[in-house]
Amino acid sequence: MKIIQFVMAYGVDHDRLRSILPKGFTSLRPVLRINAEIRDGKTGYVEFNTAVETDDKKGWLNIGFWEDVPFTEDGQTVTFESDFLKIRFTRVGVEGSCPAEKDNDGCYFLDANPKLRLPENVTASKEFCDCEFAWHFEYKDENTGAHGVSTGKTLPAVPTKPQHEYPRQAFTVENAATIPCQQVLGSYMVEFKR
Repeated sequence: MKIIQFVMAYGVDHDRLRSILPKGFTSLRPVLRINAEIRDGKTGYVEFNTAVETDDKKGWLNIGFWEDVPFTEDGQTVTFESDFLKIRFTRVGVEGSCPAEKDNDGCYFLDANPKLRLPENVTASKEFCDCEFAWHFEYKDENTGAHGVSTGKTLPAVPTKPQHEYPRQAFTVENAATIPCQQVLGSYMVEFKR
């Protein structure tokens, strides 16, 4: 299967992020990530993750995923849009190195027994993108969902020490999507075979 994968990470308040993580998981850095894929040129897929550590393994914890997400292509721009999320990636023609993370043990998917999905063996180079996104859940205030626009730079997500203890909240997409985007940290696309 041919995959065109678009990845965008955005920085958030680390204490707010810690307040929704399930027991047994530690946040590695204040970042939320959206992965969007076009599968075989016809099917859209979106994942929402955060960087964690558990049982001496580092990777990503899946907050939610969606199959059959509608997408459109217009030149160098691809837009994924559903009732709850709109995210637009525009390729900028600048290549970077392979996006594979050296310290990534995989992605945890929670259910009755958390499952670790091993990382894919991606060796292709990435192409940087500009990105704009907004979460659109049915909140009391329509501006509650996180939203942001990239600045054309790739920025680090630096961990912070706890400074404020927020009330615990359920680990849900809706709760994660209310944590405001401080800034888009970067985005890219990569093509590979699965």
